[in-house]
Amino acid sequence: MAKSRAKRKREHLLRNSGRDALLSRGSSPSFSTHERMTKSKKDILNKRKHKHKNPYDHNAFDDRDFFMTETAA
Repeated sequence: MAKSRAKRKREHLLRNSGRDALLSRGSSPSFSTHERMTKSKKDILNKRKHKHKNPYDHNAFDDRDFFMTETAA
């Protein structure tokens, strides 16, 4: 496989100046720092509700019933 550009630069620094870039990296904890949660039922239903709706389709909303004509009684 090909080497990445960053790996080639690290190897070049190690060859020419003797500086190892891996030593200047911070230490990471031995445990995962990501919080993993499954989706709640509300989140799943909300996604299902909005999945196929186009937010830019302004013609999808039918507002004809909103304006009612006045009828003389």
